[in-house]
Amino acid sequence: MSRRCLPVVLLGLVWLALRLPAALALEVPYLTGRVTDEAEILSPETRRAISARLQAHEAATSHQVAVLTVPSLDGEGIEEFALRVFDAWQLGRKGEDNGVLLVVAPRDRRMRIEVGYGLEGRLTDLEAGRIVRGIMAPRFKAEDFNGGISQGVEAILAQLAGGDVALPEAAEASPRRESFFQGPELPIVERLLFGAFIFGIIGLFTVIGVLTPGAGWFLYFFLIPFWAMFPIVVVGTNGALTLLVTYLLAFPLAKVWLSRRPCYHRARQELLTKGRATIGGFTVTSGGRAGAGAGSSSGGGGFSGGGGRSGGGGASGSW
Repeated sequence: MSRRCLPVVLLGLVWLALRLPAALALEVPYLTGRVTDEAEILSPETRRAISARLQAHEAATSHQVAVLTVPSLDGEGIEEFALRVFDAWQLGRKGEDNGVLLVVAPRDRRMRIEVGYGLEGRLTDLEAGRIVRGIMAPRFKAEDFNGGISQGVEAILAQLAGGDVALPEAAEASPRRESFFQGPELPIVERLLFGAFIFGIIGLFTVIGVLTPGAGWFLYFFLIPFWAMFPIVVVGTNGALTLLVTYLLAFPLAKVWLSRRPCYHRARQELLTKGRATIGGFTVTSGGRAGAGAGSSSGGGGFSGGGGRSGGGGASGSW
């Protein structure tokens, strides 16, 4: 590749990196009505009843409330997705911002009430959270999506009307905690960055372990907990388990296959005799065999300091 083409290629890679999150993001559905049931979890009767209820509320108050269900968020955080939908649908009157969006993603077991600026005083974060945890979540756990969404909508409308909604205090006292093994809710960009960091590090040490004769088996066992835990942040529990099993099987197979290659035997011999070897483009060194017969004297022999400094670190003891 010529040097003139290199800047063009780099600019193209930067453009692709900037466009990738948008390309991978879940597409915002068309606004087809007050209830958009993309996940098909509501019965026709429930959809009609909720739509009629929301239409009557809008006629009386001008508040625009919409319901959206999607099968999955495709790895995107529900907060980011709900905000994108809210902005695209432009719920509420201009200048009043009196819109509310209820989003449910059944496969991800996630839901959110997104509130417009103009209604944040009537439907606060605390009240929205109590509706989600105290009214909707228990019914969703029982696979009652019709009842959960219907009663959630009724609670939202009651709060907007200034009514006193009866919410279970027990649910508020012990909110649902996300399990660590389900992974955090991360936007797709952060997932990609975490993935590049995590897999770049443990992947590099895995390659070194496969290529290094002898000591590579130490890295095999050393990296097992890292392959078991770190990928959860990026791919979740099932993905991490798959990667761990793949690592446990692929590492020994690759090492056994490589051990039969002439370059591997040559590298082993060089490590024993010279203390370093090059294999597969990587240079590996032995931890103390190089020059083993030339430095056992304690009386000088050309030894000198290399200019190092101490900052006072260390330890003292007594007996």
